[in-house]
Amino acid sequence: MALGDAILACLTEGPMTGYELAKTFDASIGFYWKANHQQIYRELTRLRDRGHIQGCEVVQSGKPNKLVYTLTSEGRAALRHWGARPSVPPSIKDDLLVRLYALEGVDIGPLRADLMARLEHHRDRASRYERILNKRFPEGTASPADTGKLLALRLGVRHERVVVEWCEEALQALPARTIGAAISPER
Repeated sequence: MALGDAILACLTEGPMTGYELAKTFDASIGFYWKANHQQIYRELTRLRDRGHIQGCEVVQSGKPNKLVYTLTSEGRAALRHWGARPSVPPSIKDDLLVRLYALEGVDIGPLRADLMARLEHHRDRASRYERILNKRFPEGTASPADTGKLLALRLGVRHERVVVEWCEEALQALPARTIGAAISPER
C-alpha cells in the first residue's frame, strides 16, 4: 500500500483540506498506516499531478485561503484498481521479540521496563479504540458504507487486547533477576 492509496481512501469520506486529511489520518487511518503531515502534503501534490485529486481554493476572510481536495474520476478508478489487488499480510519487525529470542544475552531489568511500557501503550490504544468504537458505532452496527470502518476498529480492539495479554504473560514468565548480562565466549 502506498500513502497515496491511503489518502484516496480518506477522501472517500468527502472533500478535505490537507490539514483535515492529516487530522483524519491521526484519528483513524493512521492507526493502520503511518504518515507524518509533511509526507501527506507531499503526496497530495503527487496525487494532484497524476490527476487523482483536484484542489479548489476556498477564499476565507480574516484567514489565509484554504485548498480543499476532492477525488477525481481518475482517482476513484485508481482507488478501485488498488482495492482489487490482493493484500500482502504484514510481517512482524519488532526488536523486542528479537531481544526475547536472545534472552540469555540481555539484562532482564531493561527488558521488563520495555515490556511494561509496551503493556501501557497497548492498554491505552485498546481504550482509545474502544472509545472511538462506542462513539462512532454505539449500537455495534454500521451503514454499508461504514462497515469496513467498524470491522477495522473491532480488529484494532482485539489486536490491542491480545498484545496486552501477551505482555502480561511475558512479564510473569520472565525471571525477576538478570539471567546473564553477557554471552559467554564459549558459545
